[in-house]
Amino acid sequence: MALTKIKCTDGFELGAYEAMPAGDAKGAVVVIQEVFGVNSHIRSVVDDYAAEGFYAVAPAIFDRLEHDVQLDYSEAGMTKGIELAFQQLDMAQTLSDLQATIGHASHHGKVGVVGYCFGGLLTWLSSCQLDNVSAASAYYGGGIPDNAALSPSCPTILHFGELDAHIPMASVTAFQEQKPDLPVHIYAADHGFNCDQRDAYDATAATEAKARTLALFSAELGR
Repeated sequence: MALTKIKCTDGFELGAYEAMPAGDAKGAVVVIQEVFGVNSHIRSVVDDYAAEGFYAVAPAIFDRLEHDVQLDYSEAGMTKGIELAFQQLDMAQTLSDLQATIGHASHHGKVGVVGYCFGGLLTWLSSCQLDNVSAASAYYGGGIPDNAALSPSCPTILHFGELDAHIPMASVTAFQEQKPDLPVHIYAADHGFNCDQRDAYDATAATEAKARTLALFSAELGR
């Protein structure tokens, strides 16, 4: 586990948290943060994927706005995170930075992308618009149903909680109707169910979603 820098196309150096597996990497996993930055939870996700045998890295995509953002799950943390993600961050630049991160990760094998909340939306956009993504797993990404016109260029799975007030089930159902061949998994859980630092954490849903993600990555990144 270590901090590293990712060189972007314009020369900007993006901070990142990375972890190496004990042996040879099965492939690489790019972990895309929630609106709370590369905080202790996201770092633990990176560590978990490394423990599963993958090289894993989480780029600090807020670094162009503020260095090393690490927010907690309080109301104040949520307010600041939403402001950074949805009011200040340049989406085209962010996708370019994620492409640089994918290039960085590709030195360790084929690349899978997984993201949560805001990172879930970015995972969907990455699977549809970025190069060299071999698999993607997007968790409760607000805005994904609004981007149903896009199509992923790699095997992709999506995860939503049926109790999620931020992403109405009606919009997810409409998305499924437009993408009948895309695996969309619905859990009896709320938004943020994967995060064990949030009240919405649901161990059953988190375990099931991670198992599905690991199965996808093991199948696609090892080829």
